[in-house]
Amino acid sequence: MKRQVSYQWRLREVMAAHGIFSTTELVPLLADRGISLSVSQVHRLATGVPERLSLPVLAALCDIFACSPAELIVTKADDVAVRKTATDDAVVDLAALRPKRARLRPQ
Repeated sequence: MKRQVSYQWRLREVMAAHGIFSTTELVPLLADRGISLSVSQVHRLATGVPERLSLPVLAALCDIFACSPAELIVTKADDVAVRKTATDDAVVDLAALRPKRARLRPQ
């Protein structure tokens, strides 16, 4: 059985719960904690779902909102059935699939 892992980035919800509705308000709060991100980087961080996130940024966000990483990132893991294909249990003879070499005869 395989496991499919997914996550949900909840920064916008946490920001709204603390009365911060603009990403520009977050820039100086991050700067106070030594994180220098541009306005556009903070906007992408808040509105998108990051694939990579540095631990100092995560720690600064947790400090700003007095929350744990689990409140910012909600994870989920589900069992996924393994798909069976027709060739899973069949033995394939690769020699039978390869074309035979052509011989050229002089005339």
